[in-house]
Amino acid sequence: MAASCVAAGELLLLSVNKRTWTFYPRTSCLVRGIYTTSFRRHSGSQPRAESDPQQLVGVVGLEIHAQISSNTKLFSGSHVRFSAPPNSLVSFFDGSLPGTLPVLNRRCVEAAVMTGLALNCTINRKSLFDRKHYFYADLPAGYQITQQRRPIAVDGILTYSLHGGRKRSQVIRKTATIKQIQLEQDSGKSLHDDVHSQTLIDLNRAGVGLMELVMEPEMSCGEEAAAAVRELQLILQALGTCQGNMSEGQMRVDANVSVHAPGEPLGVRTEVKNINSIRFLARAIDFEIRRQIDVLQRGGRVQNETRAYDSKSGETIPMRDKEGLQDYRFMPEPNLPPLIVYEDNASLPSGTDAGQMVVVQKIREGLPELPSVKRDRLVQTYGILPEHSFTLVNEDGLVEYFEAVLKATRKEPRKVIGWVTNELLGHLKQRDMSVSQSPVSAPALAELLELQETGHISSSVAKQVLQEMWRSPGSTALQIVQEQELGLVSDAAQLHSICQEVVDSHPEEVQAIRSGNKKVLNKLMGLVQRETKGRADPVLVRNILQEKTS
Repeated sequence: MAASCVAAGELLLLSVNKRTWTFYPRTSCLVRGIYTTSFRRHSGSQPRAESDPQQLVGVVGLEIHAQISSNTKLFSGSHVRFSAPPNSLVSFFDGSLPGTLPVLNRRCVEAAVMTGLALNCTINRKSLFDRKHYFYADLPAGYQITQQRRPIAVDGILTYSLHGGRKRSQVIRKTATIKQIQLEQDSGKSLHDDVHSQTLIDLNRAGVGLMELVMEPEMSCGEEAAAAVRELQLILQALGTCQGNMSEGQMRVDANVSVHAPGEPLGVRTEVKNINSIRFLARAIDFEIRRQIDVLQRGGRVQNETRAYDSKSGETIPMRDKEGLQDYRFMPEPNLPPLIVYEDNASLPSGTDAGQMVVVQKIREGLPELPSVKRDRLVQTYGILPEHSFTLVNEDGLVEYFEAVLKATRKEPRKVIGWVTNELLGHLKQRDMSVSQSPVSAPALAELLELQETGHISSSVAKQVLQEMWRSPGSTALQIVQEQELGLVSDAAQLHSICQEVVDSHPEEVQAIRSGNKKVLNKLMGLVQRETKGRADPVLVRNILQEKTS
């Protein structure tokens, strides 16, 4: 691996007068100066939109940058690590020193192929690399190596689901077309210091491998876009090709938003850049659709520009004019040959080492169970509701926890699902914990449910015991029940006596039951349970009360 060219903890400096001076510490040698132009907005107007603004609809396309899970960068041996000291993971190639050449990371290629297969893409057996020119201070080379002409994967489909209906219990399936998946480099990071009126440059992220997934403009609102990105996030995490942690920048979304009247050409689009939260993505898109409709209603024109989302105000704000293809000055990357992948071992050239090649069939055979398949399997195998399958799959490790509980108890899956998705998950959310951090293991919860299923404790006591298991990790359900004497009261004589006291002290309720209002019996049952602190056998109590009120 090439040695780091910038010492740990040292930063490159960008001054606020829009002139970039890049220094290499300890040598005090000026490497280059870059001048940037100030932001300029388009002016002008267009006639008031003829269409009723209520008839205008949003059109949304997405560009998603997913950081590939790899130990090293796309074209260099520099390590990839979040929160490393600034400029401590920068090779000579990452810093764009003259004479350095890119060396393609095979892991990144395999990750892109695996992602393409999971999204039903066509894998191009031959793909090409291009230079895309930017004038950014955190891009040392002045260009990004990407795949514009012929990406590694094209023409895929992402199937995602929305919850609709009166109680949002209806699952509505939709699809989004994946135009292409391309490999490319990430840029560095600019850290703006308003106190000292300067911008600091950290190049640790420069050269990290990305997959850019381009979705066609087929969605209509923020909710659809958020559902699509969440499904993609789950797929990438299941594949292991991207960790998908948006708070760490491992997935960033650019939303292309426009409005038009159905049946008419698409309107002028704006691009909302670098959204790092699924919740913010939905809000940003919905705001931008409303903003564009309002602009047209007032007789203005929508500018073709790049905007950012301000999460505090809930609004998008202009950043710069939108670049066109001519601004990027695409050209073939002269230092990288065409990228060739092979369908199977039989198609490999003679004399080549199969272990050094990217073989599509081998990657296809290693695909894991994808989220949509897992949800369908849970519904069909256990008879749970579709919305419960979404909850299980959306939480990392919850499916495995649920299935482990089922293996250790005779309780029906439809009864177990409530305990897992409501009681257990509720405790986890309240404490901001993951499933793997739960102090109540799957076998421990199964033991508790088995006590309830066999009639040793009531459902209310079971919830009380679960609370105690959270407070006292290591204590079993049986130990808690025995120590606190929470076992079910099944002594008929004792329950007869308690029920008689309740009946005698509530003559109006007894009369209502005898007049045909059977629901009042539940009130009397609740009073009996209060007397026994929830320990009375509900079946026996109901039979006794029915006998005494008949």
